[in-house]
Amino acid sequence: MRVFIISSLFGVLASVTAVQAQDIGDIWQGRNFAQDVCASCHAVRAGQTQTQSPLATAPSFEEIANTPGMTAAALNFWLTAQVHPTMPLLMLSSQQVKDVSAYILSLRAKP
Repeated sequence: MRVFIISSLFGVLASVTAVQAQDIGDIWQGRNFAQDVCASCHAVRAGQTQTQSPLATAPSFEEIANTPGMTAAALNFWLTAQVHPTMPLLMLSSQQVKDVSAYILSLRAKP
């Protein structure tokens, strides 16, 4: 299943060539949303690993942020996809998508 998810993400990354959105989401709003909505399955705080995710197959937000090639555009696609096998159907506003994406990307390891 994990291989399928990673393969799907790389497929998305390969097909997403759109320029990233000009306005960036609010990291703090994204963090609050993630704690309220996403934390039931994912480890959403900095420093948490997948083993700390309530759902064993759900990657931590930090792991998502550090996926090679991860961008706001790829997160936007994933969060707004109508059907994907590993997540419930979420109806997020465009601002919520920007905010959650900004928060996830803020967790990326600094070089």
